[in-house]
Amino acid sequence: MNAIGAILYIAVVASVMFYGTKISGPVDSIIGPIAAISLFTLSAAVMAYVFGYEPFQLYFDGKKKQALDLALKTIAAFAIITAIILVLLFSGAVR
Repeated sequence: MNAIGAILYIAVVASVMFYGTKISGPVDSIIGPIAAISLFTLSAAVMAYVFGYEPFQLYFDGKKKQALDLALKTIAAFAIITAIILVLLFSGAVR
């Protein structure tokens, strides 16, 4: 479920970036790089929360095996979803 949350967050951010430039046009000021770095920092924090919060909670509750299993399952699910997206992209199925 965490991997799906990550993909949904990425889809929203990518959509805003893709359609935002079409709506507003190119930004020729310092605000563009500031916004990009701010978004990168926010995304790192969100992904750390999505991927790490539950495993850390389990770990600190003494459920170390469950924590590791959840972290590995989340990473594996995210890797599979990412692989599917890359196959779709490079196969030409999505344009």
